[in-house]
Amino acid sequence: MEKNHQAPVKFGSFTRINGYKKTDFAISPRSETHSPKIIAFQADEKPQESDDHNNHDDTELFTSNVNQLSSEIDQFLDDLSNASAPPDVPESVEALSKTVESRIAMYTVSGHRFGITTTQEGEEETFIAAVKQIYKLTNAFTEFSSKDTAASLNRTSSVLQRAMMFIEDAFWNLLEDNKKECCLISESEDDQLKESGQMEKLKMLAYTMVCSGYETECQQVYTIQRRNVFKDELENLGYEKYNIEHIHKMSWDALEGEIARWTRVVKHCSTVLFPRESKLVDSVFADYPSISQSLFTNLARTILTQLLDFAEAVAITKSSTEKLFKFLDMYETLRELVPAISPLSDTNSDSENELKCEIESAEDRIGKAAVNSFTDLENSIKNDVAKSPVPGGAVHPLTRYVMNYLKYACEYNDTLKQIFEKNTKSEADESSPNPSQFSQKLVEVMDLLDANLEAKSKLYKDQSLCYIFLMNNGRYILQKVKGTEEIHHVMGDTWCRKRSTVVRHYHKSYQRDTWNRLLQCINVEGLQQGNGRVSKTILKEKFKNFNNMFDEIHKTQSTWIVSDAQLLSELRVSISAVVTPAYRSFLGRYRHVLEGSRSHAERYIKYQPEDIETMIEELFEGHAMSMSRKR
Repeated sequence: MEKNHQAPVKFGSFTRINGYKKTDFAISPRSETHSPKIIAFQADEKPQESDDHNNHDDTELFTSNVNQLSSEIDQFLDDLSNASAPPDVPESVEALSKTVESRIAMYTVSGHRFGITTTQEGEEETFIAAVKQIYKLTNAFTEFSSKDTAASLNRTSSVLQRAMMFIEDAFWNLLEDNKKECCLISESEDDQLKESGQMEKLKMLAYTMVCSGYETECQQVYTIQRRNVFKDELENLGYEKYNIEHIHKMSWDALEGEIARWTRVVKHCSTVLFPRESKLVDSVFADYPSISQSLFTNLARTILTQLLDFAEAVAITKSSTEKLFKFLDMYETLRELVPAISPLSDTNSDSENELKCEIESAEDRIGKAAVNSFTDLENSIKNDVAKSPVPGGAVHPLTRYVMNYLKYACEYNDTLKQIFEKNTKSEADESSPNPSQFSQKLVEVMDLLDANLEAKSKLYKDQSLCYIFLMNNGRYILQKVKGTEEIHHVMGDTWCRKRSTVVRHYHKSYQRDTWNRLLQCINVEGLQQGNGRVSKTILKEKFKNFNNMFDEIHKTQSTWIVSDAQLLSELRVSISAVVTPAYRSFLGRYRHVLEGSRSHAERYIKYQPEDIETMIEELFEGHAMSMSRKR
């Protein structure tokens, strides 16, 4: 629970002592030993230098004196609070003031850094207790407001300011000494840090400054230190700040690299820097959770402003299909930021909610950019109008591009569903179950691709090659869908079955157009004469026509391409199953007619059934094959 504190009236401020300015504090490097702020004591107050100030006896004596003086001062404060007229100010007030000043001077002259090299147990706690007593006196004198206590008020307020300046400097040095550990500690190192007491000292100094009315100075020191740490971390990660104009002038290849670097930086902030920074500030300001939350939110805003500016600049670059996946990476990275900047408490401050809104705004803009990139894919399919067909009826480059694009897009299935739900409206009946907006968009892209391939198939003059082209592309699409779990899940088994049916239809149409015409050459129609005898002339013509047509088919279709091994095997098997038995039967039935005469059977019987099978195995290799000779 946050503790209540009442700030005393400040007689002067840090900005007026020794000409020191807060702007100097913000940009000037700190001295590790002698600070110009903390040597402003009177010459007659300067103690003798002591080489053994850390001696155990010295600490015991110091603690004893403070305890004794504090006991007297507590009694005086009690009397003062109940008095109608100001009581006499005891000598213990001046004695405690001199004790605090003397101790500050001793730390300064000896070069020991408070909280770092002052190691005697209880020494620092005693000093802080003395300062708190000075604060109580200053507050009490301020509230009593009497001429009789004015001198004492001036004295204690002056000592309090000097002490706060010293504590501020100690707070700075302690943060500086532990800046890396505070931000990048492992769990074991974190335990070691706490065991060494450094975290407790930071907490003690922060509490003393805040409860003494120097909350602003305390927060300023902490903020500057931690911003410097974050700045160093971002630089170590290779992050650079770009303006919008620079980003828009970059080539996509260069911008891709910057996006990848940005993504790494933001993920590191989400998973490492912000959680550990939140842990640190919560520990240092454990007594003041509202201060802790404010400090963390302001620090996070400083860092996030740079990161979000980059994201929004990228979001408004010219849309193109190739940018989709980087946009999705950025979207998912931004989505991880919100929980990283959320406190452990159940309530959110206005500043934190504002910060979340800024993150979500950048996230939405990246999401819209992703939708636009996907829409560009649809436009690119519509606008891909070819003037010449793909050689050999092979899989079209557009088919490969679109299916691989969808394959990678579906790896972001959940993210794309979320983005499309936010950025598109469903025309389906809301009362009935319907697929996600992204699923519908995927089906639309498939339909566009089908229509485009159908148009491209008409570029082939040979109808059989047209079917080979549609078969190749249809099988490629089907295999991509079946082989990618994400796409298969979206398209479903019903779609796959329909696609298989379509591919089989192309297969049958091809076989009918090519091989049924060939088999017409060796049908028995017209072979029998009126006397029941076979006409040698017609038989010779049939063999001749078969040979010529088969040679032409072999010559042409061996240059066609079927790249899918399974489809290639299915085609060859189905062709052989139709052609070879029919030819073997015809040859077996009528071979004797030509061989039993002077008709030179070898001139007409060019191929044996085995030759036919061999040549069928040479089809669809993508290059011309040498003619197989008859046996």
